[in-house]
Amino acid sequence: MAFTHLNSKNNPKMVNVSDKNITKRTAIAKATMFLGKEVISHFTNDELITKKGPVFQTAIIAGIQGVKKTSDLIPMCHPLLINGVDIDINITDSEHIDVFCKVTITGKTGVEMEALTGANIACLTIYDMCKSISQKMVIKEVKLLEKTGGKSDIKVPF
Repeated sequence: MAFTHLNSKNNPKMVNVSDKNITKRTAIAKATMFLGKEVISHFTNDELITKKGPVFQTAIIAGIQGVKKTSDLIPMCHPLLINGVDIDINITDSEHIDVFCKVTITGKTGVEMEALTGANIACLTIYDMCKSISQKMVIKEVKLLEKTGGKSDIKVPF
């Protein structure tokens, strides 16, 4: 199997997408994070206000910024004109949260890396904002749940 990001001399290259069709493309990523009972016990109505501000709202904004900056962080990602980003954070039990990041574009390349980056950055922001309460938090898993558009669609069961 040949890697698309290597040229004939096995040197890195950015994939040329100029011949690809413009289609609607989406990607949904999910991050599961352990906050622990100590951190979650401080939440009221699914939000925690710290000296740095509201945790989940700030994490959502940071995740959106992460989506928009993905090509600055990952060398072979194309800079994209993102059509939309939706980040949802849910407390799932007394110790864990799930962060979902959905990215939409009409373009020639997918947005899987953008969705994965958005979910990660949201989690890192939550860690930063809650580390004064506990540093036992863990970003446990980040995975792609769904990708549509382009050559193939992928849907992974939650």
